[in-house]
Amino acid sequence: MNSPVYQTVILGGGFTGLFTALHLAHEHYPRSVILIDQNESFCFKPLLYEYFSGEMDAFQVVPRFVELLKGSGVIFVQDAVESIDLHQQQVKLASGNSYNYSNLVLALGSVTAYHHLEGAKEYAFPFWTEADAIALDRHLGDCLQKAIKTEDPEQRRQLLTVVVVGGGASGVEMAATLADLLPHWYSAMGGNSSEIRVVLLNHGQEILNGDINNPLRPIAEKELQKRTIPVEILTGAEATTIHANAIEYKRNEQIETLPTYTAIWTAGTSIHPLIKDLPISQEHRDRHNRLLVTPTMQLLDFPEVFAGGDCVAVQDNSLPPTAQVAYQQGANIAQNLKALALGEDLKPAKVNLRGTLLKLGLNDAAANLFNIFEVAGESGHLIRQGTYLTLLPTPIHDFKATTEWVDEEIFHHHLDPHDVGKKVVQAVEVVGAGVMGVLAARKLLKMLGSEDKRD
Repeated sequence: MNSPVYQTVILGGGFTGLFTALHLAHEHYPRSVILIDQNESFCFKPLLYEYFSGEMDAFQVVPRFVELLKGSGVIFVQDAVESIDLHQQQVKLASGNSYNYSNLVLALGSVTAYHHLEGAKEYAFPFWTEADAIALDRHLGDCLQKAIKTEDPEQRRQLLTVVVVGGGASGVEMAATLADLLPHWYSAMGGNSSEIRVVLLNHGQEILNGDINNPLRPIAEKELQKRTIPVEILTGAEATTIHANAIEYKRNEQIETLPTYTAIWTAGTSIHPLIKDLPISQEHRDRHNRLLVTPTMQLLDFPEVFAGGDCVAVQDNSLPPTAQVAYQQGANIAQNLKALALGEDLKPAKVNLRGTLLKLGLNDAAANLFNIFEVAGESGHLIRQGTYLTLLPTPIHDFKATTEWVDEEIFHHHLDPHDVGKKVVQAVEVVGAGVMGVLAARKLLKMLGSEDKRD
């Protein structure tokens, strides 16, 4: 008779998976922990735009797992998951290796969804990973170089037109970034930056509709027009076909064609194929096919399996698929795994929604803090950068100290609404470090008594 295997396997190194592993390591979890991801590096997706634009370095936004987990005791395996057998409690990998588990953490996230749109997968650039950012960077560089050399005005216009498909948060952040970045690149090459054209193609009548960032829509619409090159927003425009050199879209019952060599796809995600294939009945999934989990983050039919992030929906608790939700769920899963190993009671996960952050160009952003007040421009940028810097998965002692300080001192759920401004100033001073913190504090102090404060 085989001896029982007491080890926890974590599938997926995104926010939920990595932060589960880091918390387990810090809490001295009594069982071995294996983190499996097909990529070499963690990708801090909210800051992928900063990596793409050069505002932040690779070691900050896409650090290697082996560096993040050094000295933690967590075993990192770089491999693709081929199958998950929930009944046999076994995970099989593409390499042929397999791992049995006593507990499993599903943190596989979501994948880009093209919604069966003709040509989208073949010709549109996704923006989801480090590889996506590198591929888009190279392609845009090539387009700008060709535009400089061509004497054909129509060809040049096509090369210098970029279309972002999807007016959600990702599309808005991408369009805003490009509208500042591309004119700078092209001018440096000797080109006329006014020839750059950035178009945001949105199916709905409003950008950010139905998104957690919807309260920031008026600010976003205003800021998109203030970029180095104003963003053209086409609403009520449904993409119908994407070609190598054009996008066709339907607007006002007519099909129109927009010549371009660059289409960027930000129009949605879908459930990870491995999650879709699990033997979980539709009754135990939500309408998006995500797995339903208990308040303690366990699968309904397989309590030894925990899950979090984009691939799950918590029973009777609707949460947006954001980084702040995913990393908090990772901490909760770790606490319950330790409680389970020690024979203690498990506790319902607590997730505090602290507002939203939206990048709106280089050194520009908007922040909706606790749904109490909004900040835009440079102040919003400093708050966004400072907040995300506290969440960068640095070595464990830095990770633990910083995130706990943020949770207890600034983002505690008992925070007095009248004290938010003071606390945010303190937060930015500390987590922004040095000049960033001082500038942000000054900006915010002025803001709290001036036009930047909104009811």
